Amino acid sequence: MGFGALLYRWRKAARGRPTQAKTAKAMGIGERTYRKIEKGATPPRLTPAQCESLSTLFGLDREERRALQLHNIGSNLKPPRGAGQPELQQALRLLIDRQMPSPAYLCDQHWNILGFNTAMAEWWSWVMEPGANLILWALTSKEARDHYQDWDMHASAYVKMLKFAEATRQDDDPELRALIEKVKKDPKVRHIWDTENDMGETRDGHVFRMNVPTLDWETVEVVSHVLYPASMPQCRFVVITWVEGGEDERDALGGTRNAWAAVTANQDDLEAAQRHAQNRVAEDAATRWRREAAALASRMVVSTAEEAAALAGESRIPMPAISKLMGPDAQLTLAPDQHTVVWAVEEVADCWSVTHVSPTTVIARIPREAMQGECLAEVHQLVRAALPAEADAATARIGQLIEQRDTEQRVLRQVRHMIEGGDSGESDARRGQEL
Repeated sequence: MGFGALLYRWRKAARGRPTQAKTAKAMGIGERTYRKIEKGATPPRLTPAQCESLSTLFGLDREERRALQLHNIGSNLKPPRGAGQPELQQALRLLIDRQMPSPAYLCDQHWNILGFNTAMAEWWSWVMEPGANLILWALTSKEARDHYQDWDMHASAYVKMLKFAEATRQDDDPELRALIEKVKKDPKVRHIWDTENDMGETRDGHVFRMNVPTLDWETVEVVSHVLYPASMPQCRFVVITWVEGGEDERDALGGTRNAWAAVTANQDDLEAAQRHAQNRVAEDAATRWRREAAALASRMVVSTAEEAAALAGESRIPMPAISKLMGPDAQLTLAPDQHTVVWAVEEVADCWSVTHVSPTTVIARIPREAMQGECLAEVHQLVRAALPAEADAATARIGQLIEQRDTEQRVLRQVRHMIEGGDSGESDARRGQEL
């Protein structure tokens, strides 16, 4: 999308559909010159007054005005320094780690994950995978569709960000182009791309809900904060903070719930998702997480796999089968005394990034069909480490979990019967009481 194509699209979408002659007059240039710009000619540097005149004529919103300014003046951002893990500046690493217990991460201009803290790894362990990319995960993974409530709205927001990047980067960007083509292979994402016409620079200030597997899939309402480090200005430093939210149309910050997703790929899907969201009950999982997060160690970097494994203590238990599932460069070691798993990833030669995560985080990443043989034996070890050390307490906790799962399955079977039989919810509820 060149600058001329951008002007053409805005002009056609503007109220009253201003002509090329009217647009040229607003810019203070000749109509012939403007026509050449729309056809792809390189325009002269526009003055602030010309940008403001175009913004007013086309009725551009804040994000579109920002895109116009960036495309016109170009970007003075320098290539990221410290983009490779060994060179990641220690000051930024410290800043990321000190956001605990709030999840935090650093990504580059293509949304590749460069750094993250323990809380981020606990909540969303995909960031530890080699080549982890926020956009790819959010738009193409089944996991993201389970984590995000109202995934279609979130997918629309990420598509807006891709379109903003495409519109504002003047130089050819093969990596961005490849990323866009990769996500568009997903039919749902392609539909959103073809129907979403807005742009968005970041997700700064968005309030939304997610289901977190580490917290037994409890629901948390979070706010995304996006900042640009001065030493790595093309990168984004993101902190996720949680807030206590209600169930009315106002979110926890007092704004209109899901206002950031006012334009979506499919309005019918959005309305259905909003009705569904109104019926959910907010959970107070964040309270428990505040207490547990402090016990987890900060991330660190070691030179060898042996050094990483040694961090799990003398009673450490290697987990080769599960490590293979997590990726070719991953090594997981259970630390029973610490009730954690040392998750190490070899990012480059002689550089292993280490994160301590809870056993439940690892269990949530294991495909159910893979739980057999050696892998199943290692899962047994993980489950035991996640339970209280005392046998009586562990047995009692298992009983509680089984009862919870039995209740969930019974309710699901009742709802399935209601759907298949066309019965009313009220009569099915009465049957549930009888059962």
